[in-house]
Amino acid sequence: MLYYLLRRAVFIPVVLLALTLMIFSLQMMLSPVQRLAAYAPGPEFLKGGSAQIAALIEKYGLDEPFLVQYKEWLGNVLSGNLGWSETARAPVSEALLDLFPATVELVFFAFIPSLLGAIWLGTKAGVHLNKGIDHAIRIFTIIGWSFPVFVFGLMMLLIFYGTLNWFPPGRLSQWAEVVVAGDAFTRYTGVNTLDALLNGNMAVFFDAIRHLIAPVITLTYVNLASMTRVMRTSMLETLRQDYIRTARAKGLPEKVVQNKHGRSNAMLPVVTIAGMELAYMMGGVVITETIFDYHGIGRFAADAASNLDFPGVLGFALYFALVLVVINLVVDLLYPLLDPRVKLA
Repeated sequence: MLYYLLRRAVFIPVVLLALTLMIFSLQMMLSPVQRLAAYAPGPEFLKGGSAQIAALIEKYGLDEPFLVQYKEWLGNVLSGNLGWSETARAPVSEALLDLFPATVELVFFAFIPSLLGAIWLGTKAGVHLNKGIDHAIRIFTIIGWSFPVFVFGLMMLLIFYGTLNWFPPGRLSQWAEVVVAGDAFTRYTGVNTLDALLNGNMAVFFDAIRHLIAPVITLTYVNLASMTRVMRTSMLETLRQDYIRTARAKGLPEKVVQNKHGRSNAMLPVVTIAGMELAYMMGGVVITETIFDYHGIGRFAADAASNLDFPGVLGFALYFALVLVVINLVVDLLYPLLDPRVKLA
């Protein structure tokens, strides 16, 4: 297992280096003046005259050959300088760190129910093939699979906020934002629900939950539908395997056959797609955060793109690449735990 871990970990720097090279190659299509914002640590560096801008271009080597520029840019990235974002009015690295807890909070409440629900529903559908519960689950997942995220999100916003006024957009109500920004409230993590509990402020906690419900339902349903379909198909294939027939022939209880021998082996494809879903969610659920005015990394990326904020978009691309590589590594490490054949190989 340790050798497998080390072998997979060795590829992380190689993959990240290749991704940074691709991202840097795309920005080379811009002029040196446009690319300067990706190096400047503050707005004052970009407001000087032509002489100052020319000096900065020379300082950062923006008129040098490709490899020289790439080395300079990579050094800036590794030191945490991703440039200045006009959208956030802050350095890009600082904006990403400030918004990261918001996205983590949303993903935490959406991903875990969707994964557990998909495993349970997919197992039920696979075990009761072509029965009433199977048909009901298939209809439920087809609807979720077919609905575009923005349509379902807008419906949730229209019904639960526009009509019922239950679950408003944003992260907190105005009064709760004043409390959170006050001196009496300590910011431990940036996650509103967790910080409210640590501060013993249940009013802020329930207000944060109230704002989370609509976007969480939207994300959960869409991801639940896709993962349930994969789990159902995998469960059907697993239950047809020879070792399942052998287990039944030995007289094992059907529940043991289905849950221990069937479901555990059927989860491999679900782990793969769940890892991809988690990566895309952690990368910032752009549409959902935009619809519900939820200020996370996805909303920042959308605003940066609409404002032609090149450093913001570039910083988001680097962040998403890192998330994708790390989660893929975690998924690879889960395979030997779920399937001994992978461990033996």
